[in-house]
Amino acid sequence: MSDNRKQEKDYTPEVDALLPEAKSLIQAGKLQEGLDKLFALEKQARNAADLASTTRLVKAILEHCYNAHDHKRLNESLSTLSKKHGQLKAVIQAMVEQAMGWLEDIKKKDGTERWLELVETLREVTEGKIFLETPRARVTLLLSKYHEGLYKTAKTEDERKKALETASELLSDLQVETYSSMQRREKTEFILEQMRLLIAVARQKDEETKAQGKDSLGGGETEWVKVRVGGRKVNEEFLKEKENEDLKLKYYDLMIQHALKHSSYLDAAKYYHKVWETPSIKEDVNDKGKAALEHIVYYVILAPHDNEQSDMLHRLFIDPALDKLPLHYNLVKCFTTQELMRWPGIEQLYGGFLRETPVFSIEKRWEDLHTRIIEHNIRVVAAYYTRITLKRLTSLLDLSEKQTEETLARLVVSKTIWARIDRPAGIVSFRSQRSPEDVMNDWSSDMQKLLSLVEKTWMGMNAAQAAQSRIKAASS
Repeated sequence: MSDNRKQEKDYTPEVDALLPEAKSLIQAGKLQEGLDKLFALEKQARNAADLASTTRLVKAILEHCYNAHDHKRLNESLSTLSKKHGQLKAVIQAMVEQAMGWLEDIKKKDGTERWLELVETLREVTEGKIFLETPRARVTLLLSKYHEGLYKTAKTEDERKKALETASELLSDLQVETYSSMQRREKTEFILEQMRLLIAVARQKDEETKAQGKDSLGGGETEWVKVRVGGRKVNEEFLKEKENEDLKLKYYDLMIQHALKHSSYLDAAKYYHKVWETPSIKEDVNDKGKAALEHIVYYVILAPHDNEQSDMLHRLFIDPALDKLPLHYNLVKCFTTQELMRWPGIEQLYGGFLRETPVFSIEKRWEDLHTRIIEHNIRVVAAYYTRITLKRLTSLLDLSEKQTEETLARLVVSKTIWARIDRPAGIVSFRSQRSPEDVMNDWSSDMQKLLSLVEKTWMGMNAAQAAQSRIKAASS
């Protein structure tokens, strides 16, 4: 298989003469006789490296088989011609493109079974050939969609599971990001399709694991990891281009599903922010834009406190767009203000509305919101108190003593606050005991500031005295 050989002879006159003759024989019912003549001349043209003549002959062979509805002979001819010794790459490409053009028509006129036979033949012909990687990917996508269709029409759970997994595996085997002959947009579409099917399989396995009462760490975790890997293959800068807006929205929808599966609320908030920044979404202030902004609020307040979360929360609070959502504005204001949020009050003010949203209709997220409010309150207390009794802290947090200790321990471990509990005395300390070195360092720093201030004051007084002396001398 090579295109580097020099053409030894031009068989154009012979081809021009044979094509009408073969066509007459085939129309007379002598299909095999006509094909034999074409095959014989194809061999001569191929051995002479006559690209144009070989291409015309192989396309004529396949077309006669297709027109005769002899699908078995069509598949055999396609497979045989592609394996011929010295077959030119361009000839195989021409055959594959020609056969792919018939796929839709064969499916409509001759049924799915014949369509599947040709699809499998094309996959066999294109396997392992770099110059046919793009046609192979396109044919594989068609086959994957076929199996996904079987998933939707399957009657038993086993059939549904097998069909969906097959559809996902077919696409996952394609490493389209390395294809040099495929356009960037088409690559992105393939990767997004891979991610979509992986998420579908992952959810199916998660449900099966949950129904069987097995460890939640099993199930579709492998597929979820592959989704994350696939997400890294997508160039987010490419998605910012206006003509790729549809791909951008699809990508971030998939990434949001991945983030929420693992309760990565901050990631979900950032993905929703990317969606909200999309021009068509941001302009739709009453529908999609409003929904995106609301979800940013929900997930940023659900995210555990850290520098990144705090920064995003404060930037969101000063965004003018949030003013149009009074309830959400007030909710964010509660989290950005150094004041206690009593859970019963929050539940009364916002509970009725929030519990009706798809986000907080899930019990775990409602519990996570309660946890974030408790953590906020502890940070506020730690900012105002150096020591407080455990009983008083428990009262401020509206928790039991055990829950208070557990929350404190979690925040200390995550290094959000510094705290120590003196259980016998029932006192919580929020300031660590300072070492002699720290005290001396602070004293030294304070003394340097004091001396600097004294020096600055002394220089100012000298300057004033000098100015006063000059004025007196001038007046006298």
